[in-house]
Amino acid sequence: MTITATQQRDLTAPSSVYDPDQLADYARQYNEQGFVRVRGLLSKDEAAAYRAETHRLLAALNRGDDPTWASAAGVAGGQKTSLQHLHDAQFYSSAFTRLLVDPRFTEVATAALGTPNLQLHHTKAFVKPPANGSPFPFHQDHPFFPHRDHKVGAVIFHFDDAPVVKGCVRVVPGSHLAGPLEHDPEGSFHLNDIDPTTAVDIECEAGDAIFFPYLTVHASGVNVSDEARTTWLVQFRDPADRPTVKTHDHSLGQGLILAGVDPTGRSGGEPPAPAAGAPAMMGG
Repeated sequence: MTITATQQRDLTAPSSVYDPDQLADYARQYNEQGFVRVRGLLSKDEAAAYRAETHRLLAALNRGDDPTWASAAGVAGGQKTSLQHLHDAQFYSSAFTRLLVDPRFTEVATAALGTPNLQLHHTKAFVKPPANGSPFPFHQDHPFFPHRDHKVGAVIFHFDDAPVVKGCVRVVPGSHLAGPLEHDPEGSFHLNDIDPTTAVDIECEAGDAIFFPYLTVHASGVNVSDEARTTWLVQFRDPADRPTVKTHDHSLGQGLILAGVDPTGRSGGEPPAPAAGAPAMMGG
């Protein structure tokens, strides 16, 4: 049986949850400024539930590893900081699986990329503990997993409030337009020559989400508050885009179609060459 174009559209593109003009404005901000903050993507109750689930998983798994970058010490003024994280939360709790295909997320992501098709690259939960939650120095995500067409982006879901004192995300508006930048690989890929006065703090409330291209220069500060900062990062891409090196392919579920279809039929052409020791950890 042959499926019609209308049937395919009905299967892969359900009715929109956003006004078309609102989606167009989100896409404009993403492509012109290099980020867009979507207020209240999740309700306060949903954010609180995801926060509780994130902390439950971290406590249950009790891995005790700290992914703080060595290069973060410069941002923290030399003080010792700490960080908790969890790759692939959707493989531990179905709540995260549902969020991956939630149209409140996928519609903004596909509008930003300018394609009806959306593919998962990887996910990572972060908890910045109170008082000394680790920062991230300025960087682009590009050097961790470069792609041919640069149609790769991220969303950071905020499960609790993230003001400046909790180490909120900072971005350099318009920095994505400069393309890939040369990074210092020592202590994880980072940029040493960014003027911090060119960055803006993107304070968020619980339920807000920040979308940005992987070429946007961004960072985050130390959490000096008395509360943890809890986020979930989802890296996504146009399935027609190709990685240029073989790296960061260890994440579970990579290649999962979150919206639309994979127009390549998962063929993707010849596999890329392995990367030369590229670090596999990035954050925000």
